[in-house]
Amino acid sequence: MTTSHSSSADVHPAAAAASWGELLGRRHGWRAVALTGGVAMHAINVHIVTTILPSVVRDIGGIDYYAWNVTLFVVTSIIGSALTGKLLGRLGARPAYLLALAVFGTGALLCASAGDMTWMLVGRAVQGIGGGLLAALGYALIPLVFEQRLWSRAIALVSGMWGISTLLGPAVGGMFAAGGQWRLAFFALLPLLLLQAALVTRQLGPQAVRAVAGGQQAMPLGRILLLAASVLLVALAAQASQAWMAMACVVGGVALGGLVARIDLHHPVSLLPRDGYSLRTVMGCVFACVSLLVMASCVEIFIPYFLQTLHGYAPLAAGYATAAMAAGWSVGSLSGSGHSGAAARRMICAGPWLMASGLVALALLLPAQLLSPGWFSDALIVLALAAAGLGIGLGWPHLIARAMQAARAGEENLTSAAITTVQLYAMAIGAALAGLVANQAGLGEPGGAPGATRAAAVLLGVFALAPLAAIVLTRRLVRRS
Repeated sequence: MTTSHSSSADVHPAAAAASWGELLGRRHGWRAVALTGGVAMHAINVHIVTTILPSVVRDIGGIDYYAWNVTLFVVTSIIGSALTGKLLGRLGARPAYLLALAVFGTGALLCASAGDMTWMLVGRAVQGIGGGLLAALGYALIPLVFEQRLWSRAIALVSGMWGISTLLGPAVGGMFAAGGQWRLAFFALLPLLLLQAALVTRQLGPQAVRAVAGGQQAMPLGRILLLAASVLLVALAAQASQAWMAMACVVGGVALGGLVARIDLHHPVSLLPRDGYSLRTVMGCVFACVSLLVMASCVEIFIPYFLQTLHGYAPLAAGYATAAMAAGWSVGSLSGSGHSGAAARRMICAGPWLMASGLVALALLLPAQLLSPGWFSDALIVLALAAAGLGIGLGWPHLIARAMQAARAGEENLTSAAITTVQLYAMAIGAALAGLVANQAGLGEPGGAPGATRAAAVLLGVFALAPLAAIVLTRRLVRRS
């Protein structure tokens, strides 16, 4: 792995030369499937839950806590992802992966038995820990299983698992939601979980994975809990009865996040690499870009609700339409991963522009006031969702590869885990802010179609600002290439 700052801003030619045939061939193929299968299961579950949530709240209530199903899931995912390096070093790859699958499956069973929103959120919290472990292992195992020239392809494959989720997640969730049996959707992943466990047992043994150092290193548990608390404070703002209380929650959450950064910069045991806190470094720019783009993608949480309430979609159709964003992400990531040099830099810069355009188009189309609901409006909505996802995917493999190559000597494993931690924290903050903006715009009061109309316009318009800010950062990043 390259550790020099000055030369780490671009993907090395050797890293870009590997083909898909080499990664997926006889030598590496089954290991690649074993490594990424947990990410696929995690992604499918995300789309299942997104699709069935409108049915869940109609059955057990809790519309004001709609976004908490994602927020709490991602908050505990942060804890799970932060535990990844410790578990890899202490247990090894195979036992750590099997533990993640077991926790994830336990959370699914809890969700399936939920009688009210409180119990559902408990299940989502447990499931989030397992999901965070699975997501982080997908990235953390790449440098331990593959040579550096395969990294870009492997990163794209991990990201491409979200494409699989666009096929299975909405279908499973929509089928059970339409039949009034949303609880069964949580059981649907259990056979896949058992198959994945068998594959991991066979393919990720000690002979296939390089040893990981750091099993005895202290874990920054206090800072992890502070990060979780900062997200929960922002999420509580959505339930505040007065504007000043909501503002106090947001300010408090931001302050806690800043406190974590301040402690981490001066503590011998880091949660994130120190270079990740400065926009003057390649890693800092990458982490900031990733955060902004992921936060903007959190509008996806409410898309099925808007489509069902304002456009008359059935649950299955709403799930598949929403999945166009994840499909765009996967297509962009997989198609762009083989490029390097100037082509890669163009993709990094073009992505935020494309995402911002997609979100602005959705802000105009989803309220159903610019165009009446119909096939033409539906087609434009799907295209806008796909464009927003494509905007993330185009530069994603190149951004992640730059962060991994910018790691200092001895921080390679820390950097791999930090990528997922940053992504999950941004997703949690984005989900919390999405719930706040939607509720303040009228989702719960006045509610119904009038509230959804206002919430759709405001939510999409506000969140389009995030990729616009990322444009500035991508320009700074490519200037250093």
